Amino acid sequence: MAVTWRSVLASGREQLGPARTHEAKWLVERASGLDGTDLLMHLDDCVASRHLAYFDQMLARRKSGEPLQYVLGRWAFRGLDLLVDPRVLIPRPETEVVAGLAIAALCDWPNDARRALDLGTGSGAIGLSLAAEVPGAQVWMTDRSSEALAVARANLAGLGGRAATRVALLESDWFSAVPADLVQSFSVIVSNPPYVHDTASLPEEVVGWEPASALFAGPDGTDALRHLIATAPGWLVAGGTLVLELSPEQGPSMAALALGAGYHDVRIESDLTGRSRALVARRPA
Repeated sequence: MAVTWRSVLASGREQLGPARTHEAKWLVERASGLDGTDLLMHLDDCVASRHLAYFDQMLARRKSGEPLQYVLGRWAFRGLDLLVDPRVLIPRPETEVVAGLAIAALCDWPNDARRALDLGTGSGAIGLSLAAEVPGAQVWMTDRSSEALAVARANLAGLGGRAATRVALLESDWFSAVPADLVQSFSVIVSNPPYVHDTASLPEEVVGWEPASALFAGPDGTDALRHLIATAPGWLVAGGTLVLELSPEQGPSMAALALGAGYHDVRIESDLTGRSRALVARRPA
C-alpha cells in the first residue's frame, strides 16, 4: 500500500499522543515542504522515500525529548522565520514582548537617531526585529559565543533587503568589543540576558538542550542584570532607554537597583500572561 501524507500524519499523531497532535502536523509540513491549505490539498499524495525518511528522523528526535523548535530547525518570532538550534536559546513569546518594548522606545526617536544595541543576541531575534520593524534603525548585535553569532549571521542573511545593511554583528562579552566611538550614542539598549539562578530546577527539555551560558546567572539569577544596569548608562545617549528581560520575582529588586543607579521613568512591564517580564528604564536627559 502506498504511503500518503495523510497516513504519515496519522502515524505521527498516534506516536506523539493526543497532547502533541499539532506537532505531528508541523513535522509533516516541514518534511513535505507544504503548509496550510497546500498540505490539505496534497494529503493523499504518495510520499517519496527521502521525505518519509526525513519525517521519521524528525519524529524520532522529538520522541527522544529534543525540543520541537530544534527538530524543525526554524521558529517564528514577530513575523521573522529564524534558524534555531542548540547553539542558541529558543525564541519565546515573552521575548517578543521585550522586543516590542524596545521597538516602541526606538520609534520615539527621529530616524537619524535610531541607534540600538542588542546584547547577548543569540539567534538575533530581538536585534533583527528592531532592524526589520523600525525604519532607519541602525542595530548592533553582540554575543560572546561565536557559535551563537554564526546562527545570528545566518538569520541576518535571511533578513535581506535594506534592513540587513543596517545591522552589525560583534563577538563581545557584553560591551567589551563595542567600538569606543559608540559610547553614549545608543537610543536603546536591549537584552534577554541569562536570569535563572544556578540551582533552579528546569524542565529536562530546557536544561538538557539549551545553552547553559544563556540561562544561568549566579545564586539569584541577577548577575547579568546587575552588570547591565550598572554599565548601560555609559553607552546610552541622554534620554536613552534600557530594556531587560527578567524573571517575574526579580522585577522589584531590579527596579529598585535601576532607581538607585540614577535611571528615570523606571517601570516593570508584563508579558502576555500578565507576569512581570521586563525592566524599562531611561537614562536622564
